[in-house]
Amino acid sequence: MKENKVENVINIIKDMNMKDKLRLGICLTTSDWANILYNKTKMYEKFDTMLKEIDEKYRTTLINFAKYKIVMFTMAKIMEMKQNERNKVVLYLFNIVNKNV
Repeated sequence: MKENKVENVINIIKDMNMKDKLRLGICLTTSDWANILYNKTKMYEKFDTMLKEIDEKYRTTLINFAKYKIVMFTMAKIMEMKQNERNKVVLYLFNIVNKNV
């Protein structure tokens, strides 16, 4: 049975709360290895603005994203993917966040 990495990660993202989805988006857009084909600056600004609106702690203090285990686990899964698979996940994440606005 062939494992579909993209579907597995998308299912993980579906189960995340909105704050964790935004944290994941920020991690992906600030990471050099992700090498996303989309406009990382625009995506980062969108995720950053939205997270500041719903998370006062993020707005007022420096956050260590490593303490969010689900975000780090998902980032590790994404690191194992090929470039085209990463871009599918990032596009899904961006669209699901925009849909919930």
